[in-house]
Amino acid sequence: MRRPPPTPPHPDMVRRPHGPFGWIEDRMLRDGWLACIGVDAVGVLVLLVLAADRRGASFYSRDRMAGALGLDRARVDAALEELLDHRLVDMRPWRPGHRDGVWQILPVPEPNRDSNRTGGVMRAADVLRLMGLADERKT
Repeated sequence: MRRPPPTPPHPDMVRRPHGPFGWIEDRMLRDGWLACIGVDAVGVLVLLVLAADRRGASFYSRDRMAGALGLDRARVDAALEELLDHRLVDMRPWRPGHRDGVWQILPVPEPNRDSNRTGGVMRAADVLRLMGLADERKT
């Protein structure tokens, strides 16, 4: 016999969207993406989701992201690289070589397909990069 779901602390306080709102696919949790990309990348992803229009596009600059998240620019840059590496977001620069532009939230890739994830096993280069012991551009 199945038990009924637990009652939340405030069942009368149901969240309802007010104005534009973002959503994050539940596969981010179920497929292990949150653990894979790390806390800073999760924060940047949430910011981009909340700032995105209905096409998933956001126009926040890296400096504006850093200010909104209370992170330094280097951490935001590393988080964005992580999201780009895993094809969770993409970016079109305002002009060639520009570091800011239009960010777009992409559909969550299938596990072990269309991503550099390997079923929870990380490459040594990825581990070193996450530890800050390797140059991100070389891994």
